[in-house]
Amino acid sequence: MSRPNISIITPSYNQARFLVQAIESVTNQNCASVEHIVVDGASRDDSVAILKEYSSKPGWQHLRWISEPDRGQSDALNKGIGMATGELIGWLNSDDRYRPGCFDAVFAAARRYPQDHVYYGDYTWIDSCGRYLQVRREIEFSRFVLGYHHVLYIPTTSTFFRRKIFEEGNWIDTRYDYAMDYEFFLRLSATGYCFRHIPELLADFRWHSQSKSSSATAKQLAEHDEIARRYSALLRNMPTGLPLTATRSGLRLLAAGRRYAEKLCRGYYFEQYHPAK
Repeated sequence: MSRPNISIITPSYNQARFLVQAIESVTNQNCASVEHIVVDGASRDDSVAILKEYSSKPGWQHLRWISEPDRGQSDALNKGIGMATGELIGWLNSDDRYRPGCFDAVFAAARRYPQDHVYYGDYTWIDSCGRYLQVRREIEFSRFVLGYHHVLYIPTTSTFFRRKIFEEGNWIDTRYDYAMDYEFFLRLSATGYCFRHIPELLADFRWHSQSKSSSATAKQLAEHDEIARRYSALLRNMPTGLPLTATRSGLRLLAAGRRYAEKLCRGYYFEQYHPAK
């Protein structure tokens, strides 16, 4: 596999404050075979003006965009995926950004492991001003940890998918507003698609007051619990009540211990608060 085409899908709604950094992080990869599709949900801020300005600049032919009402982030993602032509497809939210060398690392992994379907890398946490907060190194893929840990350890901002996944009818489930990525990953794993961890820093995930991760943690966890139960043969048929709560709590502890032990053994915690290189 030579340098494959890559499509980046960015769902966006009223994120003009961060949008420029997101689209510039794609352009700065210096990749001739990229297309960047921004699906704007009829924003009321300056997002459309930014998209008009940048898409008309010389050298920005890779930036395509639409702006129209949608049914939320999942719907916007499906629209963008339907427009994509790349062999690899990335999901970059409009408040996040890619790090230099991200695409090169993904292309290298795709060439080295052509049998895999989902590639996810390490990332950093940044604040609303773009200052680095933490380095986030992750574990090798574990179906058990994915299914039962209360934290989704595969970050969408540094995850890339083979086009085959979507050609075979796998789309984002629009029933979910907060944990659609968790459901998607569990469904892909249950179907038999293969995941590959790339041990390099690929992206920056931004924490700010308006992000779903900050403002809707309770709703996100409720969706997470529902999805985890749906995909667990052990939890699926248990009646609601104390046995379900106790079993789920025990499995969460085991999954968390599995993840934290691997991160500790790999020395990830010793660099967590060091400045990202």
